[in-house]
Amino acid sequence: MKLGPVFLLIGSLGVALAPGNAGSAGDDAPSLRIGSKNFTENVVLGDIATLAIRGAGVNSSHRRALGGTRVLFDALVAGDIDVYAEYTGTLREEILAGQDVAAPGALERALAERGVRLGALLGFQNTYALGMREARAAELHLRRISELRRHPDLVFGFSNEFMDRGDGWPALRDRYTLPQRNVRGIEHDLAYRGIEAGSMDVIDVYSTDAEIAYYGLRTLEDDLRHFPVYEAVWLLRADVAERAPAAITALDRVGGRIDEAAMISMNAAVKIDGKPESLVASGFLRDQVGIEVAADVETRVHRFWRHTFEHLTLVGTSLGAAILLAIPLGIAAARQRRAGQVILGTVGVVQTIPALALLVFMIPLLGIGGFPAVMALFLYSLLPIVRNTYTGLTEIPLSLRESALALGLPEFARLRHVELPMAMPSILSGIKTSAVINVGAATLGALIGAGGYGQPILTGIRLDDMGLILEGAVPAAALALLIQGGFDLLERVVVPRGLRLRGEVSS
Repeated sequence: MKLGPVFLLIGSLGVALAPGNAGSAGDDAPSLRIGSKNFTENVVLGDIATLAIRGAGVNSSHRRALGGTRVLFDALVAGDIDVYAEYTGTLREEILAGQDVAAPGALERALAERGVRLGALLGFQNTYALGMREARAAELHLRRISELRRHPDLVFGFSNEFMDRGDGWPALRDRYTLPQRNVRGIEHDLAYRGIEAGSMDVIDVYSTDAEIAYYGLRTLEDDLRHFPVYEAVWLLRADVAERAPAAITALDRVGGRIDEAAMISMNAAVKIDGKPESLVASGFLRDQVGIEVAADVETRVHRFWRHTFEHLTLVGTSLGAAILLAIPLGIAAARQRRAGQVILGTVGVVQTIPALALLVFMIPLLGIGGFPAVMALFLYSLLPIVRNTYTGLTEIPLSLRESALALGLPEFARLRHVELPMAMPSILSGIKTSAVINVGAATLGALIGAGGYGQPILTGIRLDDMGLILEGAVPAAALALLIQGGFDLLERVVVPRGLRLRGEVSS
């Protein structure tokens, strides 16, 4: 059996799908990259910035719903994005926590040290608040946050970022000496479903959330003035003014045009009415700013194929790279038993790191987008392939090894013509396991802008749209089944029937 074509066929999947082979961007590549956090308002503002800049004749693209505050700010500082919408209270209380930025100009100077500048204020503020169902709040006679002290058994559900940020739950609890201990972290948009179902009593809300009115919530008065002012503002890299001065002019035109009512209306158009964010953004620019620019609205079919290509790129590239490294590592582990324990232990430790944590660890090193996601998936792919290569080689009967040695075959020839063919069922099984795991884990790549089937899943969660969730979940499950079936077929083609039967009996 010829092994070269087999490994070449599998490994070339990663090469064929690598981002570099998708075509070069050339002169039409976007000049500015706009980012947005993973909540609807920020995505809408990201689309407004993208379309306004494009209307000024500057190429721009939107890397939407990238994650929380730290992810976006770090990406801005690193140069992975050029613009995003931030809030002054978040800058002071979270990003620059512990620094004295209260004096006039202090905030601007602190940001300038990081290569960042404040753009125009957008015209509204979006503060944190605590919300309760109106009937529940009336039943307990609650109108102020301080009155929550009388009800220690209330269940709180706060967004995961709010649970840890400087102006979030720990500081709020200390400020109001709140006694509640049943406090759960939950994705912000899912918290509304939780409070509607009655599984939570109090949640954190953004004051411009359309869901406050939709779900009939009462926002409790911040009577001790814990939360600062959160004025919406453009945050830009300092070099944007030199690279694209027209973009600054376009963003300044939007400044002061978005009041609280307009922002709530746009949020409602997306979250309640189901309109695409880019369509809502283009409508606002046309009606309120006088900028005519076409919205980016994909058809469902086009969106499916784009996510499919992105997902295959993530899985194929990471798997191809893992095969090229993991098989030699497995061979080395089988040849050198002491070194083998170190190799197996190392790749085993990597496998124990939660996938989401590994992605976050990659951001400071590699930034955001496809490359850090591929690297994380590559690391996750190693263990099954290394372990199965090691197992397949070490379980070859001693009599066969001795026979090959008695024939006088050199070590490499024994490996190529005897040992690897005997271990092939185990090796293919490890590759198949890695591939299937990667299909599922790759959906998390959307959290850092890698796209793929995770993008509609995250968007569906954010918009409470089951159709969008299924748009990502069903193809991901189908792809995993196709890959598993494909490797089963490949095994029948490249592994002799006798070896397949031997593997079935031994298992």
